[in-house]
Amino acid sequence: MRHISALKNTVGTWRDLERRSADLAALVDMSLEAEDSSLQDDITRELDILEAELNDQEIQLQLSGEYDGNHALLAVHAGAGGTESQDWAQILLRMYLRWAEKRKYDAEVIEVSPGEEAGIKSALVEIRGDYSYGYLKGERGVHRLVRISPFDASHSRHTSFALVEVMPVVESDVEVGIDPADIKVDVFRSSGPGGQHMQKTSSAVRLTHIPTGTVVTCQSERSQHRNKETAMMVLRSRLLELQLEKNAEEQARLKGEHVTADWGNQIRSYVLQPYKLVKDHRTGYETSDTSAVLEGDIDDLLKAYLSHTIQG
Repeated sequence: MRHISALKNTVGTWRDLERRSADLAALVDMSLEAEDSSLQDDITRELDILEAELNDQEIQLQLSGEYDGNHALLAVHAGAGGTESQDWAQILLRMYLRWAEKRKYDAEVIEVSPGEEAGIKSALVEIRGDYSYGYLKGERGVHRLVRISPFDASHSRHTSFALVEVMPVVESDVEVGIDPADIKVDVFRSSGPGGQHMQKTSSAVRLTHIPTGTVVTCQSERSQHRNKETAMMVLRSRLLELQLEKNAEEQARLKGEHVTADWGNQIRSYVLQPYKLVKDHRTGYETSDTSAVLEGDIDDLLKAYLSHTIQG
């Protein structure tokens, strides 16, 4: 039913573009016949809007991978750089949350590990929206930040790294080879926010998939049952990713090579000092509007990657 609904939305969008294009063409003909130039600004503005929407739809047509239409699980991990990288990981997390908000996607932070002094060590977010995985899958990899450190009294320039992982959310009826006997379940008191209730009850859940050693922890909800459901959803996604990695072609398409969050492996650089530049090293796309990017305006970066993979 979800697939049928998505198809209906797609067809409806194209029918709407067709209708608006026909209306605009009729308006142009009427303006030419009447030799009336007063409508030129309105026609130009509507044409620009239609062109932008058409470009978006053409990109979406390329999201034909098996899981591209799914919701996404996005994880951010601080890399080399200590407090600097933990602060950078938090900035990246905010960037993706702002992007989801701008696209009217629902985003839920499932798990956060706070940094020792500032920022975060890691975070896991579920982003719910059609094709959210398809759009975000190119974000996996190391993101590099260059800036004047706010934590350095000498105001020297620092380089920080963070690793981003992206996985498709899979439904409970998708077969990913989970045997209940292979799962170890631990419950414990939450250490996160949530008041006295979360501190007094063992609501947090840790699942360990014994054959693979995969560990998933969830403590974002007060309910142990809800935390277990969420942890199972994350576990399914991680195990699906492991299955896909067994196939070299799927590894290249869905996972990419394993990298560490350190020098030489970055997919994108964000330079705030001595100049402002965000550059994707895979596509060559760059912009000097670093503030907008860090506020979640990353659609151009995402589309550049999708176009690059299509052309490749």
